[in-house]
Order: sequence, then C-alpha cells, then structure tokens
Amino acid sequence: MTETILEKTEGRVSYHDSVEEMLLRIREDGMSNVFDRWIEQEKIRCKFCLQGLSCQLCTQGPCRISEKSGQDKGVCGIGPDAMAMRNVLLRNIMGAGTYSHHAYEAFRTLKATGQGKTPFKITDVDKLKWMCGMVGIDTNQDNNQMAVQLADFLEKEMSKDPEEPSVMVDVFAPKKRKQVWKDLNIYPTGVVHEEQNCVASCLTNVDGDYVSLAKKALRLGLSTIYTAQIGLEMAQDILFGTPYPHEVNVDLGIMDPDYVNIVFNGHQPWAGVATILKARTPEVQQKAKAAGAKGLRVVGSIETGQELLQRFDVDDVFTGLMGNWLTIEPLLATGTVDVLAMEENCSPPAIDMYAEQYQITLVAVSTIINLPGLNHLIPYNPGEVDAMADRLIELGIENFGKRKGKITPKVPVKIQKAIAGFSTEAVLKALGNKLDPLVEVIAAGKIKGVVALVNCASLRNGPQDWNTVTITKELIKRNILVVSGGCGNHALEVAGLCSLEASDYAGEGLKEVCKALGIPPVLSFGTCTDTGRISMLVTALADHLDVDIPQLPIAVTAPEWMEQKATIDAVFALAYGAYTHLSPTPFVTGAPKLVKLLTEDIEGLTGAKLALGDDPVQAAIDIETHIISKRKGLGLQ
Repeated sequence: MTETILEKTEGRVSYHDSVEEMLLRIREDGMSNVFDRWIEQEKIRCKFCLQGLSCQLCTQGPCRISEKSGQDKGVCGIGPDAMAMRNVLLRNIMGAGTYSHHAYEAFRTLKATGQGKTPFKITDVDKLKWMCGMVGIDTNQDNNQMAVQLADFLEKEMSKDPEEPSVMVDVFAPKKRKQVWKDLNIYPTGVVHEEQNCVASCLTNVDGDYVSLAKKALRLGLSTIYTAQIGLEMAQDILFGTPYPHEVNVDLGIMDPDYVNIVFNGHQPWAGVATILKARTPEVQQKAKAAGAKGLRVVGSIETGQELLQRFDVDDVFTGLMGNWLTIEPLLATGTVDVLAMEENCSPPAIDMYAEQYQITLVAVSTIINLPGLNHLIPYNPGEVDAMADRLIELGIENFGKRKGKITPKVPVKIQKAIAGFSTEAVLKALGNKLDPLVEVIAAGKIKGVVALVNCASLRNGPQDWNTVTITKELIKRNILVVSGGCGNHALEVAGLCSLEASDYAGEGLKEVCKALGIPPVLSFGTCTDTGRISMLVTALADHLDVDIPQLPIAVTAPEWMEQKATIDAVFALAYGAYTHLSPTPFVTGAPKLVKLLTEDIEGLTGAKLALGDDPVQAAIDIETHIISKRKGLGLQ
C-alpha cells in the first residue's frame, strides 16, 4: 500500500465504523477475535510457506526448498516450481469441490421441488424454459417435469468425461475461446471428473511438472464455472426468481434486540428461504410476540445473506445483510442473535465463545459444517426443509427467552442503503433488452471499460475491505464500471458504493450513464458463485461484437482474495482470457519459472495477464492502462 493509505488506516482494523465500534466491546469482554489473532500469527509466519516452498504430502517430509542451503528439491525430487503449483492446485480442488457441492444441493432441490417435495415452487418459469431450450430439453411439457429433467441433466453434466463433451461448456463458453482451449488441451469436461483427475495428479510422485499442473488448474477452473456455477445460479433463479435491482439495507444497524433474530450464514439459500416463507405468516409472528418479542426476523450473513438479498425485498421479516465474513464476530457481539444457522463455509471455529458469552444457539444446517460448541445439527434434505424452518423458529424463540434481560445489547446505529439484485437479464432490461446501448456508451468513452471485482475479505494487505473500497473508488473515478460479487461485494454495499448516491464518486461519463439509467456505478451481481453469472454478461458482449475475450476493454480484480474458492475463480479468469489483478500476492514467489508462466507467458497462451500488487491506487492505474490499450485495439478513442 502507499504511504498515504497506510496513514489513513493507521490504528484501524476495518474500513467500516460499525466493526471498529464492536471491536471495542469484544476486547472489553476479553474475547478472542480475528483481528487480534492476525496480529499474533503475523509474528510467526514461515517464509517457506509464504513462498510456496513447503510440502507435507508424505512421511518423507515436511520438505522445504532453499537455494541458499543447497536444497533445490524435495526428498522425492520435486522442484520449487512444481511444488508451488501443486500447492495451488490442491487449493483449487477444494474451491471447485465446494462449488460443485453447492451445485449438487441446488440440483437436488430443483428436482425435489419439481416432484412436489419442498415448500418452494418454480418462480421463474421463463428462466426454466430458456434454460431447457438452451440445453436441448423439450419445453412443450409440464413445468415440474421440465424442472426434474433439467436437474438430472445438470447433475450429469458435472460428471462428464472427455468421451462425452459437456453441453454446458458448448452452450455458454465464448465462441472464439473454444478453439483456444482445445489447442492448449484445457478444454473442460465435468467438474467432478476434473476434480478427480486433479486430486490423483497431486499425489506424491505422480505429476511433478509445473506446466502440466498449471494446465490442469486452468481446465478445472473452466469446468467449475461452466458445469457447476452457471447451473447452480440458474437453478436458484428458477426456484426463487432471477435477481432484479431493488433497494436493500446493510450493515450492523439492521439488528434489533427486541426481535427474535435468526441469522443465516454460508452460501446456500434453502433454509433461509424456507424460514422467510414461514416467518411471513401471522402464526409465526404471533408465537414470537407471545414470547415477549416484537416479532421474528431473518437476517442475512455473508454469501447466504447476499443470495437472499438478490431475490427478496427487505421488509418486516427479512431485514437485510450484515456484511462479510470478517464482520461475523462483531455481529455476534451485538447480543442480538438468537440462532446462527450455518452451511457451506465461513463459519469461524472460535465462535463458540461468542455463543456462550452472548447467548446464541449455533445450528448447522449442512452435514459439512461442524465446530466447537455446536448446539444442533439438522442435515439439509430438500424434502425436510419445511420442518427445518419450523425447528429453527422454535430454537430462535426459545433462545430469545434466555437472551432477553440477560444480555445487554450493543448495536451500531448505521444502516446503509444499497441497490442489490443485478443480473445479465437486469442489465439487458435496463438497456432495452439489447447490448447496443452498452456498446455505444463504451465506444463514446463515457464508460471506458468494465471491471469484475470478485473478492473475499483478507487482513493480509491492510484493514478489512480497505483495498476493496479504495480500488473501486479509483476505478469508478476513471469512468470504469464495476460489477461486483463475493465478500468484496458486501464490502462495497456496506461502504455505500452500491447506492445511487455513489455516482458522485464516479467520473463525469460514468456518472452521466448512472443518472440516465438509474443505476449505481457498482453493480451488485451477488456472491462469488456469481462469477459464472458475470461471465455470461461478458460472453454475451464478446459474441455480440464477434471478438475474443482478450480483445475486450475488461479486467478482473480480487484485491483481497483469501481462500480456496477465490483461487479457482482466479484461474478461471486466466483461462477465460481476462486481465486479472490479485492482491495479496499468491504463495508462489519462490518458484521463478512458475511466476514467469503466470505473469508473462500466459498472455501468449490464453491472452490473459496476471497482475500483482498491494497498492490499490497503482492497481487501478494499471487496469485503466490495460483497458485503454484494448480500446485502441478495437479502434476506440
């Protein structure tokens, strides 16, 4: 970061005042917290791990590579470049596996709904028919039958191997990318097949070539987007409605201690949606009032919250989104949470002490979640989600009776307005259902280009969300439209950059477009799962112009990437052909040939470019320079 940014962040742990306020309480109560644990861990970092030069796969290790000591290979003989790339690929497998797990749950929920086994319904019939038409399923049949057939088709797509080419890849990949992928031998098949192939490749003494491992990572990234992410988001759209822009509330000020508050945390919306539907009935609200509460509310936390936020209006029941994963402990410390219902990921293992201190019932609503102090495990089954919602409501009302009068609440006062719910369909609708108006404002220079910010939240390169907010302000100031997803999206919503008022931060051209269309300069596209949804918009633009992805004035940035799902999104972007900025620097710096492959050679292979750098201002300048060069390549001023 630059000196100016360091001066601005000195003494802070977060960009958000609400988090800073709650941290005072957390420390006063003597609670361990992610911000203080970061400081202590930073004192004992291993430089070998930071450089990607450590391996613990077999009993001959752990091995560490150090040229200074003359150890240029592990015991098995693996070199630094392959060791570092294998470490990256292993993380990619975890990310792909998590996305494909989400997809599996989406497809079986869609199928069970078509069979009449869930409280859900086919909300977006047009999306169902469109999707079926795209993949070759007969649309002249009952909607529920179509839903069952589509679910079976999508699940089968995830397991396809090279002998049976993927329909999803053929339908949704950019036209001019396919031959590039075939020539590089990275044309993807089903994500489950690719996961198995990559896992087997990472076994000790199997694949020790860094180029081969890198190509497998690229292929895995592509398969994740096309056979898991796009399908799961389309399934969720069919079930709960395609996102549409609407005003929502975010930040910790949405919490009210006088209500029974059930918080849904993770990535998957099933239990949250079922509970919203139940909580909107007079019977449930009356039960909560009989227990002494003003009513019962559903609160969104991190990506599950964003999934709900994209599709549901904020009202007396669904109160909005609290923020991203680094805000979970501050949320719990408000003393207002009755049930924390968790699934998929980002449920910090140390929150059991928060549950005890602030009287919270911890519930896992997925078999993959467990942590110390867990009170209840209610495995998700589509046919039993209605009963799950009933049980969560019971637990919330029961906890309220224990919490009320015992725990002194502390709630920051700020509630931030944001516009959530953008999608490819929403953007096209704003443009009159055609891409020409977008092309025209780009050609005229009012919008120089588009950047997709798909991001986590990390403390490695500064306070929570500071890099994310700073680079976004710098980009929109330069008349670059930002499309955001993931925990970084939550950061921008809480920071006010997804509001209509945020156009004041934008350059004159972007501001004019925002005012004319009634949109903010940052379009909230949802979660990191919506990387696939964002790619659909970019693919539509490339196919409309009959150009390849590397020719477009676009870029991707992940200014605070943190974990495994981020790595698989990043390698997808590189295979897709996009300029991709990452901060913090990945753990590969001890592998010079791999670094050269990723930062230099890859441009001649996929057309992509990997840019590194922790200074968000300089990163924005570099992105603008790249976008201008692509504009010139297209003959634009």
